[in-house]
Amino acid sequence: MNNELVKKYAELIARVGANIERGESVVIHSDVEINEFTALLAEECYLAGASDVRVEWGSDALTKLNYTHRTLASLKDIRPWETAKMRERAQKCPTRIHIDSSAPTALAGIDRAKYDAVRKQKYKKFKKYIEASEGYEKWCVAAYPSRAWAAEVFPDMGADEAFEKLLAAILASVMVTQGGDAVEAWRIHDEVFRKRCESLNRHKFEYLKYKSANGTDFRVWLIPETHFCGGGEYTKTGKYFNPNLPTEEIFISPMAGKAEGTLVATMPLSYNGDIIDGFSLTFREGEVADFRAERGYELLKAMLETDAGARRLGELAFVPQGNAIAEQGILFLDTLFDENASCHVALGDGYIDTVDGYENLTLEQCRALGINESYIHVDFMIGADDLSITGFENGKSVKIMENGRFCKEFE
Repeated sequence: MNNELVKKYAELIARVGANIERGESVVIHSDVEINEFTALLAEECYLAGASDVRVEWGSDALTKLNYTHRTLASLKDIRPWETAKMRERAQKCPTRIHIDSSAPTALAGIDRAKYDAVRKQKYKKFKKYIEASEGYEKWCVAAYPSRAWAAEVFPDMGADEAFEKLLAAILASVMVTQGGDAVEAWRIHDEVFRKRCESLNRHKFEYLKYKSANGTDFRVWLIPETHFCGGGEYTKTGKYFNPNLPTEEIFISPMAGKAEGTLVATMPLSYNGDIIDGFSLTFREGEVADFRAERGYELLKAMLETDAGARRLGELAFVPQGNAIAEQGILFLDTLFDENASCHVALGDGYIDTVDGYENLTLEQCRALGINESYIHVDFMIGADDLSITGFENGKSVKIMENGRFCKEFE
């Protein structure tokens, strides 16, 4: 792969994704296997004006070893330095960059009960710090392939060929390889989202109806005081950033606890280092009341039992069939990409920045309006070639998507 393209990608993450401003502190979350790219990204952050860049390293191999050999009590023991780090995050709100690189089944075979217990313990301990920084942090999720991830996406190729093909697909998805100025291409991309959101927000839909021949037959109600978002976002202090590279979605957070019917997943879901596939969820009175899965049933069950909000929806996202990511025809087995190739919804926590005037509201006020609260936020894909989405307002219906694509008003 052309090293100049990789450098261009790192620059895009720093200057468009995180939109780093002079003097800002940056924290990069990355895996040790991709240390060379991480160093290149850190350099681009400094060139963009960062005052300091800290890397928090992870390792799927070591995580798996820890959950195999350490006791539950040992894993749940939160050290003073961990609490101090989270306290500092809440106080300083550094710009955060997450680089996905994990293999979809990197943690397959671990004790899931132990894993979930540890994550819940840490969330309970750190919840006040996470909530204190809500809406004040700039953040960006991007990706760089590991050999293990590439091998699962392209199992019939050699290691080097699979790596190069996955890297090329990632670079194409963020418009780095199309020629010209990628930063300007993203400015235009964001403008498309802005106009589409404006068209959707002219309506005040009371509820949406989803329908597909695959079994999806679903209604979900919206919060009157919310709006559709997409592309770049602003923090409460007015700082602009692009939270996902790539992105093709327009999204909104629905009313927690007001949904009825069945949603059928149309792609496998990579969740916590393993795969859930062939699954559907049936909602009654706003919560998942029944579910099935051909693969990963116990993992799905554990996810739904995470907390009270895990069975409710926190996001609805419109993604047209045939977009630049979908046209690649690759099942990335990574939600960052697969969710941008297909309409999706998310179980769990909702987005407070979809609330009108959220910058002047507290987190508690946003929750009171109907934004769901949960420890998890898990997107799963429901897009199909025949999916229709209809909005209802004042007793009238407005077709938003037909056959998986936006209708003319929202193109």
